[in-house]
Amino acid sequence: MDYSLYLHEFLILASAMFFALLSPGPDFAMILKQSVSYGKRASIFASIGIGCGISVHIVYSILGIGLIISKSIILFNIIKYLGAIYLIYLGYQSLKSKGIKFESNGEKENENISDLKSFSTGFLCNALNPKATLFFLSMFTVVISIDTPLYIQSLYGVFCILATMVWFVGVSFVLSHNKVRTFLNSFGKWFDRVVGTVLITLGIKVALSK
Repeated sequence: MDYSLYLHEFLILASAMFFALLSPGPDFAMILKQSVSYGKRASIFASIGIGCGISVHIVYSILGIGLIISKSIILFNIIKYLGAIYLIYLGYQSLKSKGIKFESNGEKENENISDLKSFSTGFLCNALNPKATLFFLSMFTVVISIDTPLYIQSLYGVFCILATMVWFVGVSFVLSHNKVRTFLNSFGKWFDRVVGTVLITLGIKVALSK
């Protein structure tokens, strides 16, 4: 078996994944919110959720459902609008926030978020992200050959999941540092309002995109 073809596919996929992760989007905005508002643990669970959300795109791409979605404007629009609604919901929740107060240890007072909620927030943010849908549709229909064995495609998927988790966990460590959190929260309610506005704007942009 000639593995050079698969190496070529992997290098293209890895390069595209690298630049996709660097590009700010809904996932980054959500991790910023989780890191600053709830701290490192919540942000790490959200990061794991984002990585697991990638698996949704991988599974339907490998099964060939991705090709159906790419050919059906109705199915794609359903995904698009669900994602837009979820982003707008997250933005609205952020706008409703009353600001953040910290105790001496840097933890948020009187408000906690469960690990499951952090995970599900990250999972849904990515699973309903049309940008991710388009990315993996293009990768698995244009870059990755239909003749590539299933186990090789699965390995590509595992790489994407792990790369996403590692990236956002790293971002979480930076953004949840006490000095960073304290600085951003020195703006009080304005931080939540800015993040909320960004999420709602992204949601509207997604809804209006063609």
